[in-house]
Amino acid sequence: MKKELRSEFLKTMTQLATAGFGLVAALAWNDTIKAAIDRFITPGSGLISRFIYAVLVTGLAVLITYYLGKITQETIEKEERN
Repeated sequence: MKKELRSEFLKTMTQLATAGFGLVAALAWNDTIKAAIDRFITPGSGLISRFIYAVLVTGLAVLITYYLGKITQETIEKEERN
């Protein structure tokens, strides 16, 4: 019981740390992508830049979520067969 609790605790802490670092990286890229769009694609047009950014990020999020779900489902099905 103690080993299971410790193992679960470590797994949860690892997930939280990974999520935290992921958030920091996402925020860094967020600022970088917004600045690049504003500077190179639509200079001086804040609203258009934000719209382009929102569309790009949304599209990327949908693609990544779709493929992660697909990989997860394939892994679950493979484990169930074995």
